[in-house]
Amino acid sequence: MRRNEFDPRFGERMRALLDARGLSYRALAARVYQSKSHLNDIANGRKAPTPEVAQRLDEALGAGGELLALARVDPPAEPDLDAELEAIELARRVEASDVSDGTLTRLERVTDRLAMAYAATPPHDLLPRVRRHLGYVTGLTESRMTLVQRRRLMVTGGWLSLLAATLHIDLRQRAAAKTWLTTAEQMAGQAGQDEIAAWCHETRAWDVLTDGRYREALDLALTAQALAPAGSSALIQATAQEGRAWARMHRSVETRDALERVAGLVSNLPTPEQPEHHYRYDPAKAISYTATTLSWAGDPAAEDFARAAVGELSADPVPRPRRVASAQLDLGLALLAAGKPDEASAEALSAVTSGRIVPSNWWRATEVLRGIESAGVPEATDLREAYRTYRPTIST
Repeated sequence: MRRNEFDPRFGERMRALLDARGLSYRALAARVYQSKSHLNDIANGRKAPTPEVAQRLDEALGAGGELLALARVDPPAEPDLDAELEAIELARRVEASDVSDGTLTRLERVTDRLAMAYAATPPHDLLPRVRRHLGYVTGLTESRMTLVQRRRLMVTGGWLSLLAATLHIDLRQRAAAKTWLTTAEQMAGQAGQDEIAAWCHETRAWDVLTDGRYREALDLALTAQALAPAGSSALIQATAQEGRAWARMHRSVETRDALERVAGLVSNLPTPEQPEHHYRYDPAKAISYTATTLSWAGDPAAEDFARAAVGELSADPVPRPRRVASAQLDLGLALLAAGKPDEASAEALSAVTSGRIVPSNWWRATEVLRGIESAGVPEATDLREAYRTYRPTIST
């Protein structure tokens, strides 16, 4: 079974335990911090429980580990990237030259795999692996190699530095992020790699956007677009970031214009071979970015886009738990604007209790919670309790 599958007997056993305990879905929802509709979907096999939700259901229903066992699916083994480094180094030592094309090719492939792991791996788990590979690149810089090989090494170091910066931003470790972005930009300059340079500005734009510095985010997004090669993923992402900045400034005309330009850029874009790669734009992401932007702008169309984004991400065979959680927060914000605070609370509760909201995105949960509390609905109490329980610890 794949990671997003679970034993079909889970729902049947859950329903039996509910009947045996004399509990309603409403009462169970209050105990496990989930919406009634979400629990109903799990009980009837329409949705798979996350390990965290399965654990809470098991405890709330006194299943003695039975439900948890039915939900537990062994994830596919992740590649041992430390062993990969050892293998690369052994091959390098055996070869005649200090740094060969084969060594660089294998290092480039590992770098791609790290970028592909970004969407599903908690940042505090992925960051040490990225840093170890950066250390290996540092060690190679003193080795003998051709100018072409050195450029390839600088490009790889640039991507790894950019990924390290992104992870530090996710963890709200801004000083470290700034240092790695500077390094990435320097390596991009030495290698003549405009796309990495553009991504550096786009990444800074996202960081300051989450800090409420919308005008600065806009300027950085525009600079990124000017640097990015035509048709590149960096150009698309920077244009989307521009739209988000305009949305936060409540400039509806400019927001729509940015969204239309993103749509034009991705209209004929094929699905990449590695759609989960953080630096390869997947056209399937467009609906999520549109939902986010419209939700932030308070556009009435946001609800439909956000619902579609949550549905598509939940059905995706490639697990993207962080994107699902972010999409649920967008939907919560859109539902608030549509005057549906109870539904907004259910979506936000599911996102918060997933444990997949990184520190850099927590402000979105805060914004939805404030809106729900302002609406005065009873569900706000459960959401506030979950918010306090799951709030990430931010280290500097």
